[in-house]
Amino acid sequence: MTSRKPDEPLARNSRLRLVRPRSLATARRAVTTRRTRPAPRPPEGTPPRAELARQARHVLADAVRIARWAAVEGGARTAPRTGPGAVSPQERAAAALDLTPGQVRAGWDRARLAGLVELHGDTARPGWRLHAWDRDDSAVLRGWVALFDAWSLVHPAPEGVAPSAVAEVVEALPQVLSLLQLSQGPVLVPALLDLLGQRVEELRGERCEVPAPEQAPEAPAEGGVDGLPALLDWALEGLAAVGALTLDLGASERHATLTPLGNWAVWVKLEQICVAAQSPAGNIEQSAGDMLRGCARLTPGPARDEYRAWLAARTLSSAVAELLAVARGEDALLRGLAFEALRVVGAPAEAEVRATVAEPSLRPYALLWLAEYEGADPDDAQEVLTREEATWLWVDTAAAVADHGESALLVRHLDSAVQGTVPALLDEIRAVGHPRTVQVLVALAAAHPDPALAKAVRRAAFQVHTGGA
Repeated sequence: MTSRKPDEPLARNSRLRLVRPRSLATARRAVTTRRTRPAPRPPEGTPPRAELARQARHVLADAVRIARWAAVEGGARTAPRTGPGAVSPQERAAAALDLTPGQVRAGWDRARLAGLVELHGDTARPGWRLHAWDRDDSAVLRGWVALFDAWSLVHPAPEGVAPSAVAEVVEALPQVLSLLQLSQGPVLVPALLDLLGQRVEELRGERCEVPAPEQAPEAPAEGGVDGLPALLDWALEGLAAVGALTLDLGASERHATLTPLGNWAVWVKLEQICVAAQSPAGNIEQSAGDMLRGCARLTPGPARDEYRAWLAARTLSSAVAELLAVARGEDALLRGLAFEALRVVGAPAEAEVRATVAEPSLRPYALLWLAEYEGADPDDAQEVLTREEATWLWVDTAAAVADHGESALLVRHLDSAVQGTVPALLDEIRAVGHPRTVQVLVALAAAHPDPALAKAVRRAAFQVHTGGA
């Protein structure tokens, strides 16, 4: 008589088969209801979206030419070739497109920041926005807004200026842009300088701590607002370079005026802030972790509104860093929500997200983010994951449900597993080594109404806990 394998009765038991398997993206969509709200109307006089997109295409014309050249090259190598007579990609692009090397460098930076090209190692490939450039006005405007948000990366800061002073000006500049938008016309540069100086002083005051009684008060921030004129000139020139404003010589003083594109972009960001201020959640002043907790009970549409408003009130570099710091924490729910917020960031977060692929706890989330960013449908994006990565993500999502959801939702989460049977799922869960495996299995066993399945899951939890096979 041959002995049977321990899992054979479980595999034959129809109650222990996983029915209606679905991708994680589909399961996530099934447990939420998307709500929409009427889109706010832009200010009177704002050109139609088609005209705004035409202007954005004009600003990014060289960037598109360079991105298309790289695509025709079949994935242009960005690393210089070596050896006698080697020609760099920059020199080849300049010769092919009749541009100067400086124009190629500037256009390349813009193409990357606007999501027109993507770097895979030392090879450049066309981004999804490049494929949609001629037919999708929304993709064009999103690409230009990504460039607008990253203006300080396109335009190098003046030499010899402290990085902290540069960061202060970048953080204070939304106030200057708001004045330009509300003025609906040219504003003298000295008036912008006064406002910038006030905002910088406010930011420095907000960072100052009240000294203890036994401590002497600290000296004022070094330099006061000295050096701001040069930094304001740098900021205005950087914004002019991306097509957000124009700088003109008046009768006696220079003045700045938002372009239609710049006026529209500032209005969009002000609208996002107003939505957050008027929303029940109102998370605009919270830390990334508290903001994500506040959004946990929102459906995707309102949550995205909150993310946009929170991002609009911060520099993108600091916001992305804060979101990734939360994603590296122990709360699996916040990890998933952090990457949802990073989807709203889009192109400016691409490099930072790509760097997290090497981190096991963030790898599945990063791979899905990158797949969707590159144009994959959310329902198909999970195909980029290996079986092990998909299983790890299943456990991480189950941990989020166990910590924050209801028992019934944890039971329904079984349907989203890629495995066809509970024994196969349990075997692969044990193999991936997720740190929350035992807690997830114990919670699932306690929640599931089927005695046979609950028993199998409890046995698996015990084996993982004791290190058994």
